[in-house]
Amino acid sequence: MTPLVDGDWLEAHLGDPKVVILEISFYEPARASYFQAHAPGAHYVQWKEFCWHDTDRAFADPQTMADRLAAYGVTDGSTVVLIGDTIQFATYAYWTITMAGLEHLVTVLDGGSASWIESGHPTTTDISPQPLAGRVTPGPADPASLVGRQDVLAHLDDPGRVLIDVRSPEEYRGERVSPLTSPFDYGAERKGRIPGARHLYYLDRLLNDDGTFRSPADTIAEFEKEGATADKEVITYCRLSHRASLAWFAMTRIAGQSNVRVYDGSWTEWGSIVGFPVER
Repeated sequence: MTPLVDGDWLEAHLGDPKVVILEISFYEPARASYFQAHAPGAHYVQWKEFCWHDTDRAFADPQTMADRLAAYGVTDGSTVVLIGDTIQFATYAYWTITMAGLEHLVTVLDGGSASWIESGHPTTTDISPQPLAGRVTPGPADPASLVGRQDVLAHLDDPGRVLIDVRSPEEYRGERVSPLTSPFDYGAERKGRIPGARHLYYLDRLLNDDGTFRSPADTIAEFEKEGATADKEVITYCRLSHRASLAWFAMTRIAGQSNVRVYDGSWTEWGSIVGFPVER
């Protein structure tokens, strides 16, 4: 399965019993757009409950992820289409599923929920019934795309590594810790950026006006403008790694690069750690 499908592909496969559609939302049910309109047959999924350990700030392990997918009727022969509300929550789920060794089962809908609706594809307000549970064989854990805070700190002056901050301009400049679209400015104790990080605002530079991904060539060009060339190790981060996962997905799964990893803790962690350096 390809990592990315468009709305026409999904519309042609609505009703296919081998295709399972999950709308991955940042929002709780009261605010989730799923309950106003969604692709027929899609299931509402809240990102944190799906991607994280039940109690710890850690990702679901391979067995847990296999069980969570199976609960939506997924089997080893299924194709799982991830629809983001907004798009970065689909890429975040894709990334966590990849780390659980189950990437072969999933694909991302280009443009997410907003693009699906705005393009005039079929929608419904009907809540999809809980399907019969499937069975998914757990994959081998694959944390190769993940990097932690100590690794980032130890390589701040490494000329072979480029840190890419994909947050909004106001976050990068140290004016806020969350974007202007957030109702509250929270998410870290300090404002600023990781020292030496280059700025590549994902919304302006990795997505088209309709929210779909830019071409592989355009994506590579945007990274290269910030010094993130193929001979460098690239680390992406944002506030909580959702937007960073989108940049990782664009470079690795769309543009075919292999030198990109995600700093999971991102600014929520870095901006709150005692003794870690901050730049403005």
